[in-house]
Amino acid sequence: MNIKASSNNVTIDGNIKTVSDFQQIKQVLDGVATTNSSIILNIVDSLSMTSSVIGYLNKLILKDNIKIQMKVGNQQLLELLSDLNLTTTFNAKKA
Repeated sequence: MNIKASSNNVTIDGNIKTVSDFQQIKQVLDGVATTNSSIILNIVDSLSMTSSVIGYLNKLILKDNIKIQMKVGNQQLLELLSDLNLTTTFNAKKA
């Protein structure tokens, strides 16, 4: 997995599947959240997302009042978010 940030725009390439991936995502999003109240999260091709990432994104939205706009490239991940009733929470749309 690769992650890069430019202003409030964060792009993730590859599958989100390990604890290391979560730690990278958390570190980058923490940095972006310190200077932005909204984050555009582009998940290019991941098939899934770990529960720790889902929990962290929920924390950003519900506790830290960060607005997330998620652009999902993979239909399977979009369906997973829908099954978990997180499409609205994460403002997830097909990229």
